[in-house]
Amino acid sequence: MKKLLSIVLMLVVLLPASAKKRDDIKYDQKNNVAYGEYERCVMDIYYPKNVENAPVVVWFHGGGLVGGNKYIPEQLKNSGLVVVAANYHFMTKASAAANTPEDQFVPISQCIDDAAMCVAWVKENISKYNGNPDRIFVAGHSAGGFLTSMLGLDKKWLEKYGVDADTIRGYAPFSGQAVTHYEQRGINGIPATTPDIDEFAPIRYVRSDAAPFLIISGDREMELYGRYEEQAYFWRMLKVCGHKDVSLYEMQGYNHGDMPAPGFHILKAFIKRLK
Repeated sequence: MKKLLSIVLMLVVLLPASAKKRDDIKYDQKNNVAYGEYERCVMDIYYPKNVENAPVVVWFHGGGLVGGNKYIPEQLKNSGLVVVAANYHFMTKASAAANTPEDQFVPISQCIDDAAMCVAWVKENISKYNGNPDRIFVAGHSAGGFLTSMLGLDKKWLEKYGVDADTIRGYAPFSGQAVTHYEQRGINGIPATTPDIDEFAPIRYVRSDAAPFLIISGDREMELYGRYEEQAYFWRMLKVCGHKDVSLYEMQGYNHGDMPAPGFHILKAFIKRLK
């Protein structure tokens, strides 16, 4: 009985101390840090000021590759993480700031290249913001999830910047397309309701030796264009090809736009597991 009482008293003493330690972490944020030469190649960095070697999440926003803007997810704040929220080119007529003639459209390859350039910058520089370059996780919602999967599976994008995609600790696409993105399909005259798999489809590059993957979807009855089933097939093909660390979660009751909120809890568990 004395031994049990001692353990209980020890827990009572230790738990507040642990909580206080978390409360003592102070955070700062640097906005519009450039990772490239173009107007859209900027990011915000949210980081703990008094904790070193923190895990890093690079977060790409959604918006169909034609809209959206960088933001630090509230659910990732005050979690002991460095969070990098990045912008990237849109697949629309280029602005003068993009140094591209106005009558030309930005190709999907530019969007993916921006994402790769951003991750490479983070790999090289994040230690300046108390981040651990060996514990980088790439994640994103919708269009950002598509970019996440392309970087994780088609190694040429990060190789261009001297980074092996498999040295990233994990990838977490939130409701990202696994087939060719519908904006690219539209350019090719293919309706959004007709799937296609070309060189810009993450599922084309499934392989057994990729870094861990966490695939999260909204409710199958509330998602866009059968997105849950698309991601379920993506998950299954990764499993079939021999990938040993890939998970699929369905956020029941959450539509495409709302599903990130509960998904962040799963992402944080994913990061904690992959120490």
